[in-house]
Amino acid sequence: MSTFIKEIHIRWADLDPNFHVRHSAYYDFGAQHRVEILEQLGMSMRIMQEQHFGPILFREECVFRKEMRMNQKVFISTKVGKIKEDGSRWTLIHEFKNDKDELLATITVDGAWMDTKLRKIANPTPQIAVDVMNLIPKSDNFAQL
Repeated sequence: MSTFIKEIHIRWADLDPNFHVRHSAYYDFGAQHRVEILEQLGMSMRIMQEQHFGPILFREECVFRKEMRMNQKVFISTKVGKIKEDGSRWTLIHEFKNDKDELLATITVDGAWMDTKLRKIANPTPQIAVDVMNLIPKSDNFAQL
């Protein structure tokens, strides 16, 4: 698979007083897409609960290029920008594009896997997390950490 792409649907609640998508909605779309990708690759919330781990973000940044508006076709894609060999730390990149393939925004998140019992970085990284992260397509400027 070369990338994970999904059309997103902008709701009235996603708009700000200027009638374009509010900044925090972009982050919500990114978070939802990440969860859907993990589920699609076999790492469900249930598995993470059973194995006592989950994703944690250290940084989340959005660069806005063009307005996103209601009734506009918008697609989100997700790729791995960076990852440690053991899968413990990673960077994911979400791109929002319109139906003309114009870049609307880019979200970059830096994260890791947390042991939800110890409330610390999971060590070692659960094998399913390593396997799943290696299935997500790499960005054009991918770097091994």
